[in-house]
Amino acid sequence: MQIVKDHGPITGESIAEKLNLTRATLRPDLAILTMAGYLEARPRVGYFYTGKTGSQLLADKIKKIKVEDYQSIPVVVNENVSVYDAIVTMFLEDVGTLFVVDDEALLAGVLSRKDLLRASIGKQELTTIPVNIIMTRMPNVAVCYKDDPLIEVAERLIEKQIDAMPVVRKTEKGYEVIGRITKTNMTKAFVALAKDDLL
Repeated sequence: MQIVKDHGPITGESIAEKLNLTRATLRPDLAILTMAGYLEARPRVGYFYTGKTGSQLLADKIKKIKVEDYQSIPVVVNENVSVYDAIVTMFLEDVGTLFVVDDEALLAGVLSRKDLLRASIGKQELTTIPVNIIMTRMPNVAVCYKDDPLIEVAERLIEKQIDAMPVVRKTEKGYEVIGRITKTNMTKAFVALAKDDLL
C-alpha cells in the first residue's frame, strides 16, 4: 500500500519489481486490497490508493446493506382473532411483534408484547376481545421496504423505540406484508460485518 501511495498510479509489474516478487505472487494480495477498497485498479493505468481508512470502508459497506439481505419471515394474525389467540401465536412463534392484517391480507396494525400484556391485566375475557381493539393501527405503524438501507431502518427502530418493523410491498389497496426486520436481524448483520472484516 505504501508503494502505491508513494508512486501511484502504478502497474502491478512495477510493484512486483520494487518488492523483488513475481507478478503472479503479488496478484492475490492486490486482489484482496482492491476488493477491500484500499486500492483501485484501472486498466492500462495501474493501481492507485483510494485514501479511505478502515472505518470509512466499513461505513461504505454498512450503507450498501439492504433490508432484503437480512429480513425474516413475518408472523401475521387476522385483525379479528382474539387477544388470547394472539398471545398463543406470539409464544409459539417466539416473536415479540405480530403484524395484524385485514381480510384482504393487507397490513392493518401491529401488536407488541406490551400491547398483549396490557390487555391481559385485569379481569377481561381474552378469548372474546379481538386484537383490532388493542393494536397500533395504520397509519401509525412504521414500515420499511426491502430495498431500504438497513442502517436507516435501524435508526428508525431506535428513534421510535420499537423492536420490529414490517417489510411491505405497496399495492393499490394498501400494504402487503412480505417480511419483518427486528433488532435480532440487525445483530446478525453486525456480527456478519465483523466476521467479514476479520477474514
